[in-house]
Amino acid sequence: MSVPLSTLASPAYITLPTVATDGAKAAVLLQMPAGEVRHVLYWLPALGVSARQYVPLARALAERGVAVAIHEWRGIGSSDRRAARQHDWGYRELLQDDLPAGLAAVRWHVPRARYAMGGHSLGGQLAALYASLHPHEIARLLIVASGSPYWKQYRYGAFLRLAYLAVPLMAQMFGRFPGRRIGFGGNEARRLMADWARSGHTGRYAAQGMTEDFERRLGELELPVLALRLQDDWLAPEASLAWLLDKMRRSQREQRVMTTTDLDGRPADHFSWMQAPAPVASRVADWFDRVSAGKGDAGT
Repeated sequence: MSVPLSTLASPAYITLPTVATDGAKAAVLLQMPAGEVRHVLYWLPALGVSARQYVPLARALAERGVAVAIHEWRGIGSSDRRAARQHDWGYRELLQDDLPAGLAAVRWHVPRARYAMGGHSLGGQLAALYASLHPHEIARLLIVASGSPYWKQYRYGAFLRLAYLAVPLMAQMFGRFPGRRIGFGGNEARRLMADWARSGHTGRYAAQGMTEDFERRLGELELPVLALRLQDDWLAPEASLAWLLDKMRRSQREQRVMTTTDLDGRPADHFSWMQAPAPVASRVADWFDRVSAGKGDAGT
């Protein structure tokens, strides 16, 4: 049974400036609870979605004692970089430069040895990749409306396979991927979209400029994992999520499906849950409490 959300109002979020190793700047948004900090979640947005759009989720979690730090992706929102022919990046910069900078800023305010990490859509995938690289930093993993983009896991996968070939070519042509124009993601960097398209085409994770074997590392990862799938989410269907979770075969994986009923009548799709995230926050906070009660709080 879900514990009711607290009526105690949480304070306003804190804006934490960060500087990556290559000089890129952005702000992490830190939402603290009004009372005791029981858990800490470092949250990664979906492709093309700014950190500010997850503030309602962070506030709903804060009402349950969860401090939430919302990462800002390079190229969007508070980031001082914008994708262009002269400004390019990929998974390597996000995983090696930006995420460590954001986590370091949050640790100064909330000094814990290990945090939970989670994300939405591409954010869920990159959270898993970061955890696989730094398993001693991450206590548990949360995946919401996410899954591998591997074309074979989709109903109309043959069309997606063609798209994964076209996306890098389009990004090269325009100097960046024109996501705002076509209605998918933001205006994204060329290598970022090439890394994403590669995982969609092959079903395996790799990053240009990194020699890490992500498939092996994901297979070695041993963490509690909660995956929340939205029932009507065609962007992250059941087979897509299963393909991602199966990579983490040694982890304690738990999957739950959110329905329209669970979301108080809102569509159970890829983005609608963000407008009223309390039901998702309740599921997440309940899981944090159960994991902590069963194994001790690895995040402290």
